[in-house]
Amino acid sequence: MIGSERIRGYVYLSAAMALVGSTVVASKLIGAGLPPFTATALRFAIALPCFALLMAMSGARIPRLCRRDWMLLTVQAVAGSVGYTTLLIAGLQRATAVDGGIILGTLPLVTAAIAVLVLGERPGKAALAAIGVAAFGVWMMARGPAAPGGESSLAGNALILGAVACEGVFILLNKRLRTPVPPLALSTLMAGLGLAFSALACPTEAPWTLALPAGAVAAVGYYALVPTVGGFLLWYAGAARVRGSEAALFTALAPVSAVALAAGLLGESLSAAQIGGMACVLGAVLMLGGAQRAVGTPRRDATSRG
Repeated sequence: MIGSERIRGYVYLSAAMALVGSTVVASKLIGAGLPPFTATALRFAIALPCFALLMAMSGARIPRLCRRDWMLLTVQAVAGSVGYTTLLIAGLQRATAVDGGIILGTLPLVTAAIAVLVLGERPGKAALAAIGVAAFGVWMMARGPAAPGGESSLAGNALILGAVACEGVFILLNKRLRTPVPPLALSTLMAGLGLAFSALACPTEAPWTLALPAGAVAAVGYYALVPTVGGFLLWYAGAARVRGSEAALFTALAPVSAVALAAGLLGESLSAAQIGGMACVLGAVLMLGGAQRAVGTPRRDATSRG
């Protein structure tokens, strides 16, 4: 019989991944009123004090790091914090939130592909098959119509896939830090560095001339406080109560949540190509998870940090 603590862990993890899925809808609303770098800077300006307060309350500290680790953290912030958020917002200005949610589900596959192509890791046949199935699913979605008032959905989907690739880079680089950084300290560093780099890029968008629509600003506030900070707390509260291999399985809920919220809140419809693409992506994720469990390798986990 499953213990009550494990059940609570399952509930926390499910809620965390549902919040991750909601970032796609939030990004769609943000992109309708704010440019990407300005929205990203505002997101981290709201989230950073919250993470700093959590660190003060918990007594957490940032460990002493060597120059190499600081360089890796800088690249992580540029890719996983600024790159992910800005590309996701820009992509959703051109594609549907349904497409964005489905592509979000390719994160484990994209991470595995980057490990093969860039880091020279040797994949098994099952991993290669899973990557191929996921790529086919994304191709099916790219054949869909453009978002209302947007450009080609192919361009939007490419930008969203770029955002997922940025998150994959973040995950892989985190495994190469010589000094492990605790999750809360890492989230605080990513928020601080993300704010610094996105603020540097903000002048190109002339934010002082923007009207700052209330809906878009509210969506940024939601993104910063609920999925970013709240999702962090839920994910690690849940992960502390279950095995790592169990927690990794819950990441498959993020794209399901994103698609459901896009259909329910934004009224977007699902085409046959999108349904087929989602089936391919989810099937590929399950294939990859099964292959990695078979060889005793835990799947890299996609937390709610992004």
